[in-house]
Amino acid sequence: MMQTQPPISTDVVLVGGGHTHALVLRRWGMAPIPGVRLTLITDLVDTPYSGMLPSYVAGRYSFDEAHIDLRPLARFAQCRLVVDQAVGVDPDRQRVQCAHHPAIAYDVLSIDTGSTPATVAVPGAADYAIAAKPVPTLLRQWQEFLAEVEAHPQRPIALAVVGGGVGGVELTIGLHERLVNLLADLGQPSSNLTLHLFHRGPELAAERNRWTRRRLEQVLRSRGIQLHLSDAVEAISLDDATGQRLVRGASGVQVECDRVFWVTSASAPDWLQDSGLSLTAQGFIALGDTLQTLSHPNVFAAGDVATMVHHPRPKAGVFAVRQGPPLTDNLRRYVQGQPLQPFRPQKQFLTLIETGDGKAIASRGPFALETSLAHCWKDRIDRKFMARFRDLPVGQMAAPHPLTPSPIRPS
Repeated sequence: MMQTQPPISTDVVLVGGGHTHALVLRRWGMAPIPGVRLTLITDLVDTPYSGMLPSYVAGRYSFDEAHIDLRPLARFAQCRLVVDQAVGVDPDRQRVQCAHHPAIAYDVLSIDTGSTPATVAVPGAADYAIAAKPVPTLLRQWQEFLAEVEAHPQRPIALAVVGGGVGGVELTIGLHERLVNLLADLGQPSSNLTLHLFHRGPELAAERNRWTRRRLEQVLRSRGIQLHLSDAVEAISLDDATGQRLVRGASGVQVECDRVFWVTSASAPDWLQDSGLSLTAQGFIALGDTLQTLSHPNVFAAGDVATMVHHPRPKAGVFAVRQGPPLTDNLRRYVQGQPLQPFRPQKQFLTLIETGDGKAIASRGPFALETSLAHCWKDRIDRKFMARFRDLPVGQMAAPHPLTPSPIRPS
C-alpha cells in the first residue's frame, strides 16, 4: 500500500549554506520531522570550508577536498534547494526576497550567510582589491592569476595582502607557498616573487598569544615577505599605463602590485540594515542564548552573520561549527512547541595555524607550539569534518519524510 504523504504544516527556510547550516542539514536528515518542509536558499552549491581555504590556495588540497557539495546533502535532508541569492527579509510578512525568484514564505527562518570584509571605507578597495569573501570570487581570480603566471613565467610577480589577522597571515603563507612551488616547476627563481603584507596594528594576529604573534612574524620574514606593520592602507588605485594596482599606506609608502587581496575584519551584509531584525551596533544580527533573534522569535541565525549578545566571540569558523548541534536542536524544539535550550559557546578554543612546509602552530590561551604534528593533527581534523558530508549515514535515517527535493533554479 502506497504511503500517504503527510501534509506540510510548517516551512523551515535556511538562508545561506554556511558551516552551521551544512551541519543542520546532516542532522535533520538523520531524523526528519513529518509535516515540516525544509528549504535551503543559497547561491553556492559548493560551499568552501574555511579551515581548508589557505591550504587549498597553497595547492595542498583539491577543490572537492576543500568544498562541501550541498546538493547530495540537501537530498539527504529531503530539503528543497533554491539556487539563488537572498537579498532581503520581511519578518512581518515572513518572506525572504531573492535576486531571481519570487519571495519565499517561511514559518521559521534561519540565517547563515557569513560576513564580508570591510572595504568600503578605503578608496579604491572595492574596485581594485580581491576580497576574501565571497570565497568563490577570490578562488576564481586566484586561478586566473596562476594561469597568467604559467603563460608568462619570466615576468616578475608582486602581490599584496591587506590584513594581518590569522586569516590574512595564513592566506599570505598559502599564496607564497603556491607561487614558490609554481615558479620552481616552471624553472624560475623565487626571487621573481615579491609579496607585501599590510597591517594597521604593530603585531600580527593580535588576537593570539605573544609567542604566536612573534613566531608568525618570524615565519613571514623568513620567507622574504615584506611586512608593513602599523601601516593602514589608505587607498588603492590603478595605473592605467601598466595595469598595476598602487597600494598607498598611511606611512606614505606606495607599492605596485599585480593583485591585492583584502582580508580585514568582518562586516555584516548590507541588506540586513533594512530587514527589521535586531542588529548589533556593527550591523550583525543580534541573538539571544537560544540563537533566536532578539526581535523575532521565529528567526534564528548562526555563524559570522550573527553575534550572541551575552557571549560575543570572534568571527571564526570554529564557533560556526559549534553552533550546528544547538541550532538544529532548537529549530526542532521550536517547530514542535517545546522549550528551547540555551547555548553557551566556549571562551577559549584551540587554533591550528598553518605555517607552511608541513608545519602548523597549535595555540590555545597562553600556550603555543609549532610542529609537524600540529599540521598532521589539523589535516586529520579537517578531513574528518569534511567526511561527514561525503559519507552520509543513509542507513541510519529515521522515519524519512516522503517529499522528494529538487533544485529550484530561475526559469
